[in-house]
Amino acid sequence: MPDSLPVPTPWTHELRLRLTHLWLLKATGTSAFMILFFQGYFFVMAEPARTPYVMPEIWLDHWVPLVPWAFWVYASLWVYVSLAPAMMGNFRGLLRFGAWVGLLCLSCLAVFWAFPTQVPAMPIDWSQYPGLSFVKGVDAAGNACPSLHVASAVFAAYWMHHLLRTMRAPRGWLAFNAACCVAITWSTLATHQHVAIDAICGALVGWVFARLSLRAPALALSPRVRRRLKG
Repeated sequence: MPDSLPVPTPWTHELRLRLTHLWLLKATGTSAFMILFFQGYFFVMAEPARTPYVMPEIWLDHWVPLVPWAFWVYASLWVYVSLAPAMMGNFRGLLRFGAWVGLLCLSCLAVFWAFPTQVPAMPIDWSQYPGLSFVKGVDAAGNACPSLHVASAVFAAYWMHHLLRTMRAPRGWLAFNAACCVAITWSTLATHQHVAIDAICGALVGWVFARLSLRAPALALSPRVRRRLKG
């Protein structure tokens, strides 16, 4: 009988359960990770092993002009990369994501220390663009290639794509997730924080680490969350 068929659970209901599961651990863990990352980042930037190599530009760099408001897209990475761990439905998946993103960051920091690179000097008065001037002042030379910004965005996008598919989210949300990743990648060029080769290498690094890290059990729900979903 049609009346006896189970009513499909809206994907947003599962999303809410995922977001509230281990929420305090997720919030404190993400904050602690970012604090530790920046400590390591600034240490490596202050102690490069050699003089930074200036990365060359390619034809793609001349297609992307300076866009001052792209700073906000660039800065949105720190919110974007926090979404995937927030959507985890079990502790092992959360731990696996954190371990692999930590390995990604450590690998890139090791490259920045051993083979420091920087973007070419641009004939731009950065004082006219406060947001971009702040980023330029914080970032030291040595962290251009691969773009850790792009690598992190691609890594997070890959995980979120599979998390959204697991929740049976509408395709529009999958497209929106991909668009966010593309926009953040574009912003690294539009702010002149990176050149195209940096972004391409960063995307490759993020994709490789994401492919190696993602396993189906990491996307699943814990027994407790499953019971709440069915109830």
